Amino acid sequence: MSPELIISLILAYFGVLIGISWFTSRNSDSQSFYLGNRQAPWWLVSFGMIGATLSGITFISIPGTIGNLDHINGQFSYIQVIFGYVLGYAVIAFVLIPLYYRLNLTSIYGYLEQRFGYYARKTGASFFLSSRIIGASFRLYMVAIVMNEFIFSAWNIPFWVTVAITILFIWIYTFKSGIKTIIYTDTFQTAFMLASVILTVIYILKTLDLHSVSDIKTALNDIGIKQTFFWDNSGRNFYKQFLSGFFLAIVMTGLDQDMMQKNLACRNVREAKINIMSLSGAMFFVNILFVIFGGLLYVYAHSRQIDIPANRDLLFPTLALKHFSLAIGIMFILGLIAAAYSSADSALTALTTSFVIDILDFEKKGDNPRLRRWVHLGFSVVLFLVILFFRQIQNDSVITQLFLISGLTYGPLLGLFLFGIIFKRTPADITIPVICVFSALVSLFLMLAGEYLFGNKIGFELLIYNAMITFASLLLVSFMKDRSQIQTTDN
Repeated sequence: MSPELIISLILAYFGVLIGISWFTSRNSDSQSFYLGNRQAPWWLVSFGMIGATLSGITFISIPGTIGNLDHINGQFSYIQVIFGYVLGYAVIAFVLIPLYYRLNLTSIYGYLEQRFGYYARKTGASFFLSSRIIGASFRLYMVAIVMNEFIFSAWNIPFWVTVAITILFIWIYTFKSGIKTIIYTDTFQTAFMLASVILTVIYILKTLDLHSVSDIKTALNDIGIKQTFFWDNSGRNFYKQFLSGFFLAIVMTGLDQDMMQKNLACRNVREAKINIMSLSGAMFFVNILFVIFGGLLYVYAHSRQIDIPANRDLLFPTLALKHFSLAIGIMFILGLIAAAYSSADSALTALTTSFVIDILDFEKKGDNPRLRRWVHLGFSVVLFLVILFFRQIQNDSVITQLFLISGLTYGPLLGLFLFGIIFKRTPADITIPVICVFSALVSLFLMLAGEYLFGNKIGFELLIYNAMITFASLLLVSFMKDRSQIQTTDN
């Protein structure tokens, strides 16, 4: 597949995205950018959220985890996490969605101000901003690596140029109408991503002459990929991964402005609930598809005696662009771009929304479209710089790094929301930033020293520990506040 052909496909693809942007941005205003004027059909939001939830990380890294998860054979252990996702989505639909709609929120961190106070909202938004910058940068980083290594290398284009072009395209079709455009572009991109995986699976099955579920199972067993549930005391333990999936779904969808901004664009709370439950069912089967797909990639590489890349994240792109047919190579490129951009474009919009609403207080001070566009551009530059930084330090499975980092940044958010919903107690607002930073630092220590202290490396469950530390600290500080008030009254 010639680089010229690939470039033509990429340009054509982005031409469609820009066309969608032009169509949806007519007569748009600030409410179009933030919430799509709350007129988005739930089924459109739900389908588009599949691609935004999966992202380029899932597209590349989940197949890689089948052979490598925390430096061991992951096999099908990721399915245990998927089961946890289902329960997590139910909590989002029946607890968080009604709460957000009842409070009529534009940014979900407005709840923290109403429940705790000014500093709680700033803290929650700040943790989201840092987490989403890291997450979006990782997603775009993976795409930039593949495009730079397999496509732009023919012209010796530097990595930073690849990154700049990637982010520039996203900025072009999101800066004007934000979420209103993204709801439609995500639908388009989700279709391409799923088509890419499904067609690749069909190609592998035909090429390897696998005609039934029994044939697939036998082929996987022959290369040692046969176990789904693990009960040993390792990072693959069922209970650890199930609970991690449960809480990951809550924090990375229900407590994430990026994902909830799409849900808040639905017409009413009923449609938003239907959207989440539909997404839950779809994501269960799509994630299972990706796991099986990952296994088939290893089967194909083994049958053709192809060396597995040291970086397992490059397994799919290596096979698609060097060993599969031209048609599959084309679909891989389009699917990869779709998977990455369907999450990165909404991330950029969510970063802008949270910053102007939560940090700059646009809801209180009045909207400023010009300043909002400068913020949008500013976050584009930030993503660019962070991706270049990751280029210097990345040396592990990207999906594992992403989840571990999310555990540090989303853990305090989970603890805050959980405490606020369960208890009516209120700790001193000024203490909340200190508690959240303390929890993240303790969790970082546990992540780094877990293997030495407990005999095994802490993995996905880090999020739970982080949230528990935040929750317990909030409870302790609230009791201290009550005791102090009683003593003051007595005196």
